[in-house]
Amino acid sequence: MSSAAPTIAPVRTFRVRQLALPTEHGSWGFLLEPLVAGMAIAFSPAAPWIALMVIGAFLMRRPLQIFVADRLARRLLPQTEAALKFALGFLVIFLAGLAGSLVFAERSSLIPFVLVLPLAAYQIYCDVSRQSRELLAEMTGAVAMSSSAAAIALAGGLPWQNAAAIWFLFIARLIPSIFYVRNRLRLEKGKDFSILIPAAAHLAGFAGVAGLVSAGFLPFLTVPAFMILFARSTVGLSRFRTKMKAMKIGVWEVIYGTLAVFSLIIGYHAGI
Repeated sequence: MSSAAPTIAPVRTFRVRQLALPTEHGSWGFLLEPLVAGMAIAFSPAAPWIALMVIGAFLMRRPLQIFVADRLARRLLPQTEAALKFALGFLVIFLAGLAGSLVFAERSSLIPFVLVLPLAAYQIYCDVSRQSRELLAEMTGAVAMSSSAAAIALAGGLPWQNAAAIWFLFIARLIPSIFYVRNRLRLEKGKDFSILIPAAAHLAGFAGVAGLVSAGFLPFLTVPAFMILFARSTVGLSRFRTKMKAMKIGVWEVIYGTLAVFSLIIGYHAGI
C-alpha cells in the first residue's frame, strides 16, 4: 500500500534591492535635485534633518506599496514580512528627520510640506493601486518632492518669495521633463508621440523662470539653463536626434538636471 508523497509549496524568492528601493530611476532625480540645491543655497542646522525626513519618506514608498498590496490581496509571503521591516526601518529614518526638523527649524519653514500633504496622499494611493507610472501621479510627485527645496530655503532664512521661486524652478524643470521623456520613449518605440506638448510645457516653464529672474527672485544663470532644456526637448523629439535606449535617455536627464541645479547654485553664490 502506497501513500501519496507530500507536496511542497515552492518558495518564492525576491530581490532585496527591488523590494527596498524605488524601481523608477527618474524618481531619484526628483528626490536629489531639490535637496542638493536647497542645501547648497541655504544650508542651516535644520537642512540635514529636513533632508533626512524627505529621504525616509521617499524610501518608505516602495516597501509600503508591496506590503499593502500583498495584504489587500490576502497574501502573506516572505516578501510581505520583509517589506514591512523595510517600511518600519525607513519610518524610523523619517521620524528622526522630523524630530530634528522640529528642533532646529522654525515651524513656518515646514509649511511647504503641509501644502503638499494631499499630493503625498494621492501618491500613496497610486503606489498601492499600481498607478505610480501614470502621468498625473508623476506630475504630483514632482510637485510634492520639489517642496523640499522651499522648506530648506525657508529654514535657512531666505524670504518666502525666494523659497517659492526655487520651488517653482524645480516644478518647471521636472514636469516638462516628464512630458519629454514619456514622448521620447514613445518615439524610440515607434509609437505615436507629441512634440508640441513637451515644447509648450518647456516654454511655460521658461517663461515663468524668466519672469522670476526679472523680478529678482532667481539668478539670471537659470535662464540659459532652461533654454538648453528647451533645445534638448525640441531636438530630442525631431528627426535630427540620436536614437537612444531608455537607460541612456535617463542618464542624459540626470546630466540636464545637474546642469539646472548648478545654474541655480552658481547663480546664487556668484550673483549672476
